[in-house]
Amino acid sequence: MIVFLVGIVLIVASGLVGLLLPRQAPAGERLACGLTLLGVACCALALPQLLYSGETLRQPWALPAGQLVLAVDGLAAVFIVPLLLVLAATALYGLGYWPQRHHPTSGRKLRLFFGLSGGALLLLLASRDAILFLVSWEIMALGGYFLVTAEDDKALSRQAGYLYLIATHSGTLALFALFALLEQLSGSTLFPVAASLPAAPPALFGLALLGFGVKAGLMPLHIWLPAAHAAAPSHASALLSGVLIKSGIYGLVRLTSFFATIPPWWGWTLLVLGTLSAVFGVVLALAQHDIKRLLAYHSVENIGIIALGLSLALLGRSYEAPALVVLGLSGALLHTLNHGLFKSLLFLSAGAVIQRVGSRWMDAFGGLLRTMPLTGLLFLGAAVAICGLPPLNGFISEWLIYLGAFEAVDAARPLQAVLLVAPVLALVGGLALACFVKVFGVSFLGQARTAAARGAHEASVLLLGPMALLLLACGLIGLLPQLLVPLLRRAVRDWWPGIADPVSASLTDLVPLGGEMAPLASISRLAALLLLLSALVWWWLRRRARLAPLDQPTWGCGYGAATPRMQYSASSFAALLVGLFRFSLATRCEGRQVRGLLPPRQSFASHSADPVLDGLLGPLARGLCGLFQQLRRWIQNGRLAAYLLYVAVTLLVLLFLTR
Repeated sequence: MIVFLVGIVLIVASGLVGLLLPRQAPAGERLACGLTLLGVACCALALPQLLYSGETLRQPWALPAGQLVLAVDGLAAVFIVPLLLVLAATALYGLGYWPQRHHPTSGRKLRLFFGLSGGALLLLLASRDAILFLVSWEIMALGGYFLVTAEDDKALSRQAGYLYLIATHSGTLALFALFALLEQLSGSTLFPVAASLPAAPPALFGLALLGFGVKAGLMPLHIWLPAAHAAAPSHASALLSGVLIKSGIYGLVRLTSFFATIPPWWGWTLLVLGTLSAVFGVVLALAQHDIKRLLAYHSVENIGIIALGLSLALLGRSYEAPALVVLGLSGALLHTLNHGLFKSLLFLSAGAVIQRVGSRWMDAFGGLLRTMPLTGLLFLGAAVAICGLPPLNGFISEWLIYLGAFEAVDAARPLQAVLLVAPVLALVGGLALACFVKVFGVSFLGQARTAAARGAHEASVLLLGPMALLLLACGLIGLLPQLLVPLLRRAVRDWWPGIADPVSASLTDLVPLGGEMAPLASISRLAALLLLLSALVWWWLRRRARLAPLDQPTWGCGYGAATPRMQYSASSFAALLVGLFRFSLATRCEGRQVRGLLPPRQSFASHSADPVLDGLLGPLARGLCGLFQQLRRWIQNGRLAAYLLYVAVTLLVLLFLTR
């Protein structure tokens, strides 16, 4: 544990060194990267021993409440593993993406709060005391605010930061109330032992959904997430989306582990929220033209998928279905790990494109696979993973959740409704595939749409190396998922110690539906075969391309004067699918329809607003502001007699209430 704490201190201190060096000095950024990598190495070396020994560190501190109690179990380790990988990759990536010489005003601040956020998140995952957890949570939240507002000279960054700050502190207030209730139940600020509390008041889970759901981005609590991820630098977005929002999922998983009895409405509520997040997250992603906002809405979608898996586990606890617990929780935790890897890779590869083209709008890209082939292939690999396609890691975790849904076939009647999870996942997977076909086609295929896209060149090694590391991790999990079975088995037992040993001993022990519960070894062999076939097809196509004449133009469908403007745009490509969900999208179109044989010059643009923020909360806030302004004119009228009357009425009301 001392080695683990040293790693956290090194990560937190990584950005402090740059403050002592000149603004233009490159040594600060290199030293920050080196300290981050050294801290990650310390934590990675200590993690297996902490899991094996179960060591707990207890130290007194000067605060009037709480204790310094740290421990790492299977649940925490599932979240720590992707955090360490993403921290290492983004620290290296930042050297090439956000160099100090190009960002003298924001580089030092970004590295300072980057390390502070990563270190606070590690401390939060190891905390076993409510006060220490809340302190770590607040440090992480404030660090995230300064990551979002790294470019605070831009109005959009400041607006995104204010929205993030309001949302995260609203959630923190709910967490204060949550842990106060928990302290009354357990009699201590220390986290209770798993399954040691008999029951929970209904308000407790509602507070948990509000406090942790805001951080995770569960719909309709996701309002801060798209703007914040779009405004932050790309490697900071990778940290925010890949690991920081998972602290909300960790909080829900940890809290639900405390109780021996899980009310069924917990699972059903989370099932509904997960469905809303998954479906409408991917629909809103389809409607976006800003590549970073699109990826942000896919985080909402994947948080919904994780919530679906966790809801299966909760319902399995409520209705005593151990197989549902194993598959649901294993799928949710594995998807948490997987999403941290492939979503970070997507943000990093999008950042490489943005750095070369100078824009986040997909309609400014086009044809980038010719000039940035390695970046394009890395983005394609991450897109395959996030769509849940084999042989990459996203398929494995979603497949476990599918199996969990099918476990309800022979269950009692209330639990059979869980089967609805399967069509929801199928719908979400199809829409995600369509969305990333749009992104890859508009951005990397076709012709360059702007001069900046035509002049783009491949990203530097400092950018490509970390991206390749993350893709390698995605491929390794997809090909050898059984390597993670011991960690998932440990996490399931730490969440529910009372689970039957024959079920939790392995993910392949139970044999329902005429086959193994989770034949990961067979999936591994099929994934390897698919990868081999894909390589052979690629080799065959490359060989045919070399034999084909290179001086022949592409067939233009009878029209040989095509221009880049005639290609599908990000809006037109997804118009049909977005139109199917127009009931939930406030899409605004600007421009008139082209009519006549020789029409005048026309322009067209479309924008799909967020239904919760722009359609509900925004008008409500503006209405309340107008009401309070009117009240202010009426109440603050400048008359001394009226103010004395307010004081007298207030005193009378207080005397009456306290009589």
